[in-house]
Amino acid sequence: MSEQNKPFVVTDRRKFTLDGTPRPDADPSPEREAPDVSPAPAAEPPLEFKSPHAAQAEPTPAANEAQQQPASADLPPQPTASEMEQANAAYQQTSERLDTAVRAANPGMDHPPAMTFEQIVQSIYMTTMVQLGGVTQPGEQPRVDLMGARQSIDMLAILAEKTKGNLTSAESQLMDNALFEVRMGFLEVTQALARSAASRQPAPGSGAPGSGLPGRPSIVR
Repeated sequence: MSEQNKPFVVTDRRKFTLDGTPRPDADPSPEREAPDVSPAPAAEPPLEFKSPHAAQAEPTPAANEAQQQPASADLPPQPTASEMEQANAAYQQTSERLDTAVRAANPGMDHPPAMTFEQIVQSIYMTTMVQLGGVTQPGEQPRVDLMGARQSIDMLAILAEKTKGNLTSAESQLMDNALFEVRMGFLEVTQALARSAASRQPAPGSGAPGSGLPGRPSIVR
């Protein structure tokens, strides 16, 4: 009989009937156990391999402290003493050539005086006086720069603080006089501006908008 003409046979492999009694023609072979479908245990994390040289790469306490300090990435590296000396020598040579060229273009011109501490103090002092309107031509309206004057006065105060104990008696006296005069000049200008602003304010009870109201800004004399 050919493979195509073989009858299709259905084999009943049930061991029990519908009422629960064993079937006499049931297959006596034992039942196969159902495959275990319980979830597999979670895979353990792989072991971490640590190189014997890793201890050398770990940050030291000094490195941790350096990381906690403010970063100085914005500042260039500090020049060495040799670099500072070379730069100073090149600067002096260039300055001398510049002085020679200026004197050649202006016969009879004196050699410019060397910069001193007194000249630095006097330069800041004069700048402050100009900002306070102290250098004004006759007939001109004084131009006052209070914010610039305050910065110049603070600059002079920082210079005095940083050079304390390293000045001669004459330099110390010059610094004290300069600081006293610019501070008094600053007070005089601010008080004069306050009196001028107060004189332009309307008198109390004149009916001007906002006059006499609490909380209004005013200039303290």
